[in-house]
Amino acid sequence: MQLFQKRSAAVIAAALWSGLLFIPQQAFAHGFVEKPESRAALCSESYGLLNLNCGSVMYEPQSLEAKKGFPQDGPADGQIASAGGLFGGILDQQSENRWFKHIMTGGVHTFTWTYTAPHKTSQWHYYITKKDWDPNQPLKRADFEAIGTIEHDGSPASNHLSHQIEVPQDRQGYHVILAVWDVADTENAFYQAIDVQLVSP
Repeated sequence: MQLFQKRSAAVIAAALWSGLLFIPQQAFAHGFVEKPESRAALCSESYGLLNLNCGSVMYEPQSLEAKKGFPQDGPADGQIASAGGLFGGILDQQSENRWFKHIMTGGVHTFTWTYTAPHKTSQWHYYITKKDWDPNQPLKRADFEAIGTIEHDGSPASNHLSHQIEVPQDRQGYHVILAVWDVADTENAFYQAIDVQLVSP
């Protein structure tokens, strides 16, 4: 009986191990915008804790993953910054003074991602809040307009891949830039909100 139990345990362990070997590498792939640091990144000790009281996203700024297809699909209104209410939805708190803002002028800026694991990639796309958005209301899909798309060939995104994106010069004050990384071989994307204070050159 004991021999049978030992053999059964060995078979189960082997099956579990072989199953793990066949889990796609993409299941462990994540990423976030490190320059200019996203709302989530600034919750992290690694980036100065400039955003406080963020909850556990401070340990996982790379894990803001939701369905792709923004703005027609993806995170619902009021849950955009948290990628669908992840980590308790704390990142969706929205007011004029809730989050640290990067001082930025309009014009071309470099946006750099950090990837914690490789991931096959179809594209990145970038959005900014419209001139008439309300910074004291939860973010809505209709608040955003597209400002750039970077196409990719389906291969894994290289580490620290940077994009040149033109930020509009026709608005000033507080705005949110949304960076979205579309995965090529899953239904998901990664969402990163970046808070900026646009000023004259």
